[in-house]
Amino acid sequence: MLIFTLKLLIAHFIGDFALQPLKWVNDKADKKHKSKFIYLHVLVHLILLLLVLGFNLDLWPYILSIIFSHLIIDIAKLNLQNSKNTRALFFIDQLLHLLVIGLVVYLVHPFKFDLSVIFSKKVLLSLLALIVLIPVSSIIMLTVMSKWQLNESPKEDGLKKAGAYIGVLERLFIFLFVVLGQWTGIGFLITAKSVFRFGDLSRAKDRKLTEYILIGSLLSFLLAVVTGLGFNYLMRL
Repeated sequence: MLIFTLKLLIAHFIGDFALQPLKWVNDKADKKHKSKFIYLHVLVHLILLLLVLGFNLDLWPYILSIIFSHLIIDIAKLNLQNSKNTRALFFIDQLLHLLVIGLVVYLVHPFKFDLSVIFSKKVLLSLLALIVLIPVSSIIMLTVMSKWQLNESPKEDGLKKAGAYIGVLERLFIFLFVVLGQWTGIGFLITAKSVFRFGDLSRAKDRKLTEYILIGSLLSFLLAVVTGLGFNYLMRL
């Protein structure tokens, strides 16, 4: 079952990413289902599936189900897509393709899915950790940092909500390093962030920006480290 699943995933990712030129993507976005490249894209998937599955004729019904579902999902995505939902539809599109692959794997190699796995201690602790690291920590950061207000020039404004995304990513990385026991990775992350922040700090006319950045970074690191240590402790109980 695993080998069969890996073959289907390899064919999917190569076809959807490695062998889909930007020219095809842009033409499909512009012409929708009238674009010839959407059908070439599906043909590429068909060829890849035949190759990875060794032209096994017994699997033809499943190969065709993957191909036709892929075509329908892609056409639906192209017709629903606009400037506001592009990112969301991308992930929905991939999720639907993977669900179809999962269904085909189940039909070819029936397996039992133990729902108790979802409620295992590791899964529940991981879910709790993600909740703490993303929404909970973000609100804590916002509440603490709201004590100080910086009057920055509009010309120096960065990407919208970039700071929040950076904070979430750094907490996830630090949490992962703590759980894996790779403390040196945290030092590398701190060093890398310090290098990228050097320009902001060097342009500061007083200590306010420097102190603001340091407090935010250290608080973010602290939340991630405590969450990681708590996860490891509870896993050992």
